Amino acid sequence: MISYRCYQSGDEKEIIRLWNDSLSLDPINAERFRNLVLLDANFDPSGMQLAFKADKLVGCVYAVRRLLPMIDTDLEPDNGWIPFFFVDSKERRAGIGNRLMDKALQFLKEKGRRTVFFSSYAPNYILPGIDERTYPEGMEFLQSAGFEKLYSPIAMDRNLIGYLYPEGVASLKQQREKEGYSFSYVADKDIYELITFANTQFNPDWGRAIREGLLRGLPLHRILIARQAENIVGFCLYGGYEGIPERFGPFGVDPSQQGKGLGKILLYEALHNMRAEGLHGAWFLWTGEKTSAGYLYKKAGFEITRQFHVMKKTVDK
Repeated sequence: MISYRCYQSGDEKEIIRLWNDSLSLDPINAERFRNLVLLDANFDPSGMQLAFKADKLVGCVYAVRRLLPMIDTDLEPDNGWIPFFFVDSKERRAGIGNRLMDKALQFLKEKGRRTVFFSSYAPNYILPGIDERTYPEGMEFLQSAGFEKLYSPIAMDRNLIGYLYPEGVASLKQQREKEGYSFSYVADKDIYELITFANTQFNPDWGRAIREGLLRGLPLHRILIARQAENIVGFCLYGGYEGIPERFGPFGVDPSQQGKGLGKILLYEALHNMRAEGLHGAWFLWTGEKTSAGYLYKKAGFEITRQFHVMKKTVDK
């Protein structure tokens, strides 16, 4: 007999066990689960739906909505997220996942949420979306639950062994410096301006990543900025997400400044610095394959390693 309830203190050990049994290509440990879920300011135990067979956990669907705004007072009151779900492989296709998803969606509906995403939740997404190639059953499950594909970001990796800073980029950098641009590591005097730039020009999650990375001890030399005269017009960093040095990003250039190679300079400078630290690779989870950033990464030697689908469902009122 299957019983259902929400998360209670002490369930995390069983959740991590079943997670690693079910999502073996994307395992998690206790520290990451604590940081990404339990310590998330938006965590609500009522949103974590669990299924048990006797005393053994056999299924989990996690729903979350904003309790703390990402920026200003915006709680995105219409939006909710399903960051992850999994069911014991021996218990699948018995209706457990459907029941858990119904409970998770009901939780979000009762909180006034009408649009639900899998799994583009910031700040603490595990993966950008469903990896259909790795988890075909998961994709089928989401579609059967009424989720539709919204867009398909890609993850990319680059091996840094043998990396050389291109002479063409060095020449481009010199040319831009003659035109009044500068490239440097971030300093304390730049932090407020940089976070504001990231928030307003791109995404509040990027500003948060910078702030939390620095609070976690991210070295200033892992953040590069580009200026035109006195104004920040671009930046990139590595090691900001979860303190993982090889994880690149976020990275962006003011849209009005694009086409001048500023992003190319920042990217190659960062890759050079990563190699100088002795890192063997660079990777990130999320970009658009057909975007200007996607093309730049490919030219810089990054290769697509995974594709995800961000999924969306509208909940009936």
